[in-house]
Amino acid sequence: MEEYIQKTIVVGVFSWTTTFLVLRNIFPKRSFDFCNRIVSIIHATLAVTLATLSVQDWKCPICPVASKSSNQQMEVIAVSVSYLIYDLVCCLFDERINWDNTIHHLVSIVGLMAGLSYQKCGSEMVGAIWITEMSSPFLHLRELLKELGYKDTPLNLSADILFASIFTFARMMIGPCITYLTLTSNNPFLIKAMALSLQLVSAFWFFKIVRMMKYKLTKKSSTSKNAINRNIKKTIS
Repeated sequence: MEEYIQKTIVVGVFSWTTTFLVLRNIFPKRSFDFCNRIVSIIHATLAVTLATLSVQDWKCPICPVASKSSNQQMEVIAVSVSYLIYDLVCCLFDERINWDNTIHHLVSIVGLMAGLSYQKCGSEMVGAIWITEMSSPFLHLRELLKELGYKDTPLNLSADILFASIFTFARMMIGPCITYLTLTSNNPFLIKAMALSLQLVSAFWFFKIVRMMKYKLTKKSSTSKNAINRNIKKTIS
């Protein structure tokens, strides 16, 4: 692995940790998870921006396939690796360990580190970072709103719908295409295995999200009907 990539990862882990500690001082009354999610939003925004800027040809955003990674692509991947290492450690210090998230982080770190070691598959990996981080700000925003007291409000429901819609578009429509290209191209076996694993994890989360949205929309519909019935009864009486 190139020395500048190693330095980027080390500096990145230090920077994310420092940002988290600063946020803990700014919001002393907020939870550990609240501050960590703000860091996650910052990373997701940065990752999508850097991934977008690294695209070489917008006629084919993930081209050239199975090619040597450019320095810019390597740096984008290194920034995300540094964040994933930081967040994995944070998950272990949280009150309740989220095993789904932990497994996702481990799979992502191994896959991205393999790409950095082989210095190959940069286009596909940057594309994967782009689609996986697109929905992340809304994922974390919905949890921040709950802690701020906006649970079960139209604002929180809007964040849920945006998250579910972007997740479905990115991970279940674009994601399988990138996975297919990665699997059918001349890439190392480890990278192919990690790409397939990440897509399977995304599919698992997709079904959980579908169930969540079905519950929330059904609950919203029932609440609206009950409110209408109460208004009708008040009008009649």
